[in-house]
Amino acid sequence: MSHELLTNIIYISNTDMQSMRLDVAKRAPEEACGLLSGQIEVGIYRVAAVIPATNELHSPVRYRLDPHEQIAAFNQIDAEGLDLVGIYHSHPAGPPGPSPTDIAEAFYPEAVYLIWSAPTGDWQCSASLIQLGQVIPVQISIVNLV
Repeated sequence: MSHELLTNIIYISNTDMQSMRLDVAKRAPEEACGLLSGQIEVGIYRVAAVIPATNELHSPVRYRLDPHEQIAAFNQIDAEGLDLVGIYHSHPAGPPGPSPTDIAEAFYPEAVYLIWSAPTGDWQCSASLIQLGQVIPVQISIVNLV
């Protein structure tokens, strides 16, 4: 009997990681937010683009994507034949992983939630699936584009 452990992994370019890092740093102390388009296979998430969005709450502890920008992003993702791979936001002064609010408001169980935090002053990113109230870690693999 095999006891293989399935690992969820998100592949993202160094350029896209830097794009998110700059976005969250620029918008601090407000929470930054945005979407990631790409392709999803079983347990494998490949990012094609980062789509920053306005946090319509302009809050340091909550985020809500501007609904017009969210619809436009979803339309763009559909038009390109891609999937909603992930949702990112920042915790400028909060925990490095999903907060109870993040877990309660995780409405896209197929998407990876990337959370940026700066507990030591340097922005770090964690990734998780949030399904039925459960947080499932996702490995981040940064790939260099040639």
